[in-house]
Amino acid sequence: MSHEATVPTSGRPPRVRLALAIGMALAAVGVIAGLSLRAAESHELSQWTLAQLTPSVQVISASALSSTQGLTLPGHLDAWIATPIHARVGGYLKSWNVDIGEKVKAGQVLASIDTPELDQQFEQAKAELVRAQANVRLADTTAKRWQNLLQSHSVSKQEADEKASEAETARANVLAAKADVDRLAALESFKQIVAPFDGTVTARNTDIGDLITANNDGGQPLFSIADTSKMRLYTQVPQSYASSIVPGMTVKLLVLGHGGETVNGTLIGTSRAISRTSGTLLAQFKVENPRQDLLPGDFAEVQLATHAPGNSVTVPATTLLFRAAGPQIAVLGKDNHVVLRDVHIAMDLGDKLIIDQGLHPDDRIIDHPTDSLAQGDLVQIAQPTHDEPSHAKNA
Repeated sequence: MSHEATVPTSGRPPRVRLALAIGMALAAVGVIAGLSLRAAESHELSQWTLAQLTPSVQVISASALSSTQGLTLPGHLDAWIATPIHARVGGYLKSWNVDIGEKVKAGQVLASIDTPELDQQFEQAKAELVRAQANVRLADTTAKRWQNLLQSHSVSKQEADEKASEAETARANVLAAKADVDRLAALESFKQIVAPFDGTVTARNTDIGDLITANNDGGQPLFSIADTSKMRLYTQVPQSYASSIVPGMTVKLLVLGHGGETVNGTLIGTSRAISRTSGTLLAQFKVENPRQDLLPGDFAEVQLATHAPGNSVTVPATTLLFRAAGPQIAVLGKDNHVVLRDVHIAMDLGDKLIIDQGLHPDDRIIDHPTDSLAQGDLVQIAQPTHDEPSHAKNA
């Protein structure tokens, strides 16, 4: 009888096998989760990198202008009448009676000039007049005598006519001498420098003993006088608003240093011509100055009501691009692509621009555009806050 040997079967306990299977399953889940997280982070990194390559821009909207609006323009004040006073005669300044800031009346003596040469010429002219008058008396007497001799045929008619002609010449010499005396007498009156109108002395450029040159238009005036009882206000109005300047219109002006007080001005007239250099219309207004606290040369902010050009909008000056093509403003087009618009600036208000051509109120305008921004560039709108991915923060 044969006997078969029994081979013992080696194996793990059931609990060990279960634990091993669970461990392998957990490891697989961990690997899959890690790969998924890695893929998500990679995708996020790609998106962030793409976002960094696409420029971010700030977008604003233009503000439409109403048909009637207030406009503030720079202006300056001048005296109603202002004149420099030069000397009409030469000599030396003998005395002056008024100084800067003093009020004067028309005809008041401002200064006196010592004119020794003119005085001598005047005396000589008067002596020439006396001699001419004596000559005419002698010539008249002689002419009458020769007329009597002509009647008795003692002299020829030719000789009598010559004496009559000499009498006429003598009388003409008297007229010439008298005209010379009158001319020098008028010059003598200019030894007194007088005020041509009521006003204020704004300059005195001479002193006692100064050599005075007559009619020296190129030199400094002896005095300057201004009538500041009322003032002239000048302001440059852009061509787009020239039609708003109508007869009888009034404006308000704010002068620096006057405590914020506004003063009214009434239109006198305009230049009726647009300046080729500035593209503006010069307007002149009358401003009453009863207290005479407004001074010639003051700068003012002129506030006037205007009719805005059609389709005008206002934008910040930071939106403007200056390039070879002229002034441009970048707007966002379809699918956030850049569109460069050629614009016309109706008025530059410093921090703001009034655009009357090239923009619409519903345009999305790029503020603070970079110099490298070009037509058709893809951009993204900058968000108020932007959180970078964790891997970017740790980089």
